[in-house]
Amino acid sequence: MGNNITVIRTNILKGIELAFQRLIKKKSKENGELIFWKDGHIIRIKAKDLLK
Repeated sequence: MGNNITVIRTNILKGIELAFQRLIKKKSKENGELIFWKDGHIIRIKAKDLLK
């Protein structure tokens, strides 16, 4: 049972990583930016900067 949970968790994390990479690629083509929340502040980062 524990091994099955580990496999599912790994697959979910891979899916999240893939979705994030696709989002970055799409936003960089649109010259867009991503908005994050850090330490109570809103941070805007150009998607192209995340590709570096």
